[in-house]
Amino acid sequence: MSILIKNPKVLIYNDDAPRGRYFTIEEKDVAICGDSILYVGEPDDDDIAGTPCISPSNQAAAFKPDIVIDGTNRLVIPGLINAHTHNYMTLFRNLADDVPFAQWLFDGVMPHEDRMLPEDAYWGAMLGIMELLRSGTTCFNDMHMHIHQTTKAAVDSGIRALIGRGISNTEGRSGLERRLREVSEEIERWSGSPLLSFTIAPHAPYTCDKEGLRVCMAEAERRGLRLHIHLSESRQETADMRGRCGMTPIAYAESIGLFDLPVIVAHAVQAEPDDIRILAEHDVSVVTNPASNMKLGNGFAPVPEMLMAGVNVAIGTDGAASNNGLNLFREMNLLSLIHKGSHENAVALSAQETLKIATVNGAKALGLNTGRIAAGCKADLAVLSLDRPQMRPFNNIISGLAYAANGSEVETVIVNGEIVVKDGHCIKIDEERVYFEAANRLR
Repeated sequence: MSILIKNPKVLIYNDDAPRGRYFTIEEKDVAICGDSILYVGEPDDDDIAGTPCISPSNQAAAFKPDIVIDGTNRLVIPGLINAHTHNYMTLFRNLADDVPFAQWLFDGVMPHEDRMLPEDAYWGAMLGIMELLRSGTTCFNDMHMHIHQTTKAAVDSGIRALIGRGISNTEGRSGLERRLREVSEEIERWSGSPLLSFTIAPHAPYTCDKEGLRVCMAEAERRGLRLHIHLSESRQETADMRGRCGMTPIAYAESIGLFDLPVIVAHAVQAEPDDIRILAEHDVSVVTNPASNMKLGNGFAPVPEMLMAGVNVAIGTDGAASNNGLNLFREMNLLSLIHKGSHENAVALSAQETLKIATVNGAKALGLNTGRIAAGCKADLAVLSLDRPQMRPFNNIISGLAYAANGSEVETVIVNGEIVVKDGHCIKIDEERVYFEAANRLR
């Protein structure tokens, strides 16, 4: 399959640009051949030589796309990357609101999780993926508890995903071993999918003790996979860890060698200056989840401070039980505004930096060749209509993406070179079936 997006505006990332001026808006054609971007603008002979979508003459006119998308008054952006989710929890949306964090977790969420059947998890994940795709997200990094269900939903929908079965050993060694067997089973069953990668996902130090974490570390090292873990999400977690071992959760993770492997840390809301130094020294990627952290009363992660220290910061929504949405445009808007306000500094986090967090930084955190629109990158893109009141006039389209866009602008989404959203709807998903199933689960 080959696609040409003709005459759009394109969000272009420049690796060599000075800090805070990473992106420009340029009018360029975007050509896709198979699963990758063939060229942006005019084709370069080095990029297109020998590719099946170009004739031997290597002329732009020789590119004969199967599909042409009219880019007039359209903006092409890299697909957004949601670097921390629990998509099966979309069924818990609006279910346990306006309560303290511990009550939300132990009285609101966990009892429903205990009742959840595998098919419930599938439809919850599918509903979440619909929201992700229709608001321009092309990849998510998920921690789940029902093997095969989120994974199958990802494959059925055509979205890119990193999947990790959440691991704890609160039930002792037998529970840990059972979860690790499930991890192996899931990886072995789905490892052939080109859109799936996997993580080893110990839930947190308060649900996975030192022995459990070390077993997870050994499994990640053996398989060459990233670790995905919650750390320093709340003040209570940090206080409890200090009481047990005299360290913050992040310092504890370093002390047992967790950061000697590639790690994706969710939250880090209560990261202290020494924690930030640790994260930077070990090249740890942190995923900030501003809406979830605010809603549960956990505070604001020190994102500007982490960025200044050189920490790679990505963005996530967390699950719909705590957010209650999965829309990264909303999340980007919140991310920039809360740090301007909390720091009393209008330049604490710019629109440019926020977009980089949701694209380039997310791709780095997850180890993907996505997040940019450039020849050779995987073709994970979203096409937005600029014929929306909130996007006019074109004074600064980059600012508009961070401060005015709400996701309703998304018309077309392409993942791995395949159109999965057309005219604002998921074409590989029976959307009405998803609504029906979601409405009749967990009753």
